[in-house]
This record gives sequence, C-alpha cells and structure tokens, in this order.
Amino acid sequence: MTDAYRFPAEWEPQSAILIAWPHAETDWADRLADVEETYVALVAAITRFQPVLICVADDDLQTYAEARLRSARVEMANVRFVPAEYDDTWLRDSGPITLRDGGRFKLLDFRFTGWGGKYEARRDDRLVGELSGMQLFHNYFVQSIDFALEGGAIETDGAGTLLTTWQCLHERHPAASRDELTAKLTGWLRQNRVLWLDHGYLEGDDTDAHIDTLARFAPDDAIVYQACDDAGDVHFAELQAMATDIAALRTADGHAYRTFPLPWAQPVIDGGRRLAASYANYLIINGAVLMPAYGDPADDIAAEVLAQAYPDREIVQVPCRALIWQNGSLHCITMQLPSGLIG
Repeated sequence: MTDAYRFPAEWEPQSAILIAWPHAETDWADRLADVEETYVALVAAITRFQPVLICVADDDLQTYAEARLRSARVEMANVRFVPAEYDDTWLRDSGPITLRDGGRFKLLDFRFTGWGGKYEARRDDRLVGELSGMQLFHNYFVQSIDFALEGGAIETDGAGTLLTTWQCLHERHPAASRDELTAKLTGWLRQNRVLWLDHGYLEGDDTDAHIDTLARFAPDDAIVYQACDDAGDVHFAELQAMATDIAALRTADGHAYRTFPLPWAQPVIDGGRRLAASYANYLIINGAVLMPAYGDPADDIAAEVLAQAYPDREIVQVPCRALIWQNGSLHCITMQLPSGLIG
C-alpha cells in the first residue's frame, strides 16, 4: 500500500511549538539573563494561542524556568516540560521535520552537524531520537536519514513546492549537483519541485544562508523576503539580486508570486561584529505571526508588512536582539509540531 505523506506548510494547524530552555552550559552562558527575557516573552506569546513543549536539561532547570514563567503570568496550562539533553537551543535545525498522512506522522531525523561542523552538536543530533522515546507523539514513526539538513534551510508551501538556497545546500554537500540535491529533497520531503535562490546572505549569520533568514512562503502564492534599501550597505547588491531571483520564480501553475519585501533594520554592531537582524525569521503559529523585534524603527514597518501577508493573523512582536548575538533569531529557536501529533 502506498502512503500519502505530505510536508505541511507552517501556517497549517499546529499542536505545539517545540523549544529548548537556555542554560549555563549552552552558548548563551555569557548573556543568559538577556536571552531568558526573550524566552519568557516568546513562551508568553505562544501560550496565548496554543501549547508549547519546552525541553529542559534537568529538574533544576525545569523548576527555574517554571518559576520565571509563572512570575510573568504565562498561561501554564499550555506549557509542558520534557527532559532532554541538548548542546544548544536551535530547535529549528535539530528538531524533527514532520510529514503527515491524515492522522499518521513521519518524523524525519536528518543529521545535524552544527552547521557543517562549526559547533559541537552530538547531543543535538540525538534529540529527535530522544524525544521519540518519551511517548509524546501519537501514531508516528521516525525515519533516520544520514544526510545533513537543517529545518531552517527549507521552506514549503504545503502544496509540493520547496524553497531553499543553493549556498547552504552546496556548502553542506559540495560533491552533489543541483539535480542530485533536488532529487534527494523531493524524495524525502515529498515535494514536486525545488525552487533555488542563488543570491542572498546576511553578515552575522553562520548557517550559510538559511532560507528562513531570507525568504519565506506565505499563503495564497506569496513570498515574504528580507529587502535592503540602503545603497550604502554591504548587503544592498546581494539582496537586490535575491529580490530579482524571487521576482523570476513562478508558482506551480506558472504565475508570478505575490511578494512582500520586509524593511531593513539599522546595523547592529556588537563588539565590532555585525549581527544579522532579519525580519524574515518570524514564526507562524495558530492565529498569529510572532515576529522578531530589534528595538529599531523598522520593527513597526515589518509588522505592517506581515499583517498584509497574513491578514487573518495577529502580529505579535517578540524582543529578539539578544538572540542575534548568537547568530540566529526567533524562527531558529523554534519548531512547529503539526496538529494531532501531540494530544
């Protein structure tokens, strides 16, 4: 019997968001207090709309995180803690990529190599297997795939089209041709086609141009992308070229995509290093879009753009300046779990 597994779009109904609480043994140690504020704000925002599943390294961390959340008056009925080991908290890249076939689920467990060996990742690479043994999920099985692929590197419209960047996939698999990579991605992820962006990067991003920092699918054949309108900025030419790439893309039935360019935040410099303040790294949940805010005048403009792209959802700003210090943002620390996967 053949199956009909499908890779759902992020805006489809969810059972929970999966995150991992930062602690002193992660790379957040030097600025733990600042990043905890972001996590408290994130959980407060998620739990207004749906449950959140929080990985914690031990009982003491759970007790501490629960106290922080209760003091912020978070809706604790929508919070569930699970014990797990993790090197860091980038769950978009170490968490499960979930396919569904009606009420059945397949959790794809790709290799996580710390973005091409940049960081220690052995515990993160084991996370999906660890979670799958906890009786958290319903009617599922895990497919382990010996191939490096991060969730932040791929976008789907839920209807068979995948969006990704050539830079990232080529960096992970330099010996593979574009045709070979297309065949692998369409097979594992049950896609009909792959759209490749050949341009786009952000200083301060060490993922080798993850798509979720640059361009995102939105409902009704739309793409939201990070633009740059500052001709004096080092990103200007590359992001203009990416915008041209996106304008040339066509939907499965041959039409141009509707496009929503996001505004450009002023440079954020930390210790002489520029950080990647991308508005494209937003998170879609049931009834809302949670967007990263950086304390920049462009925050409110980005919220207006996202309200146009997602008119049926509330736009909630989450302070994320602390996250970009470690080269990621809001979407990077989260993974959505489709409705029905968790009871």
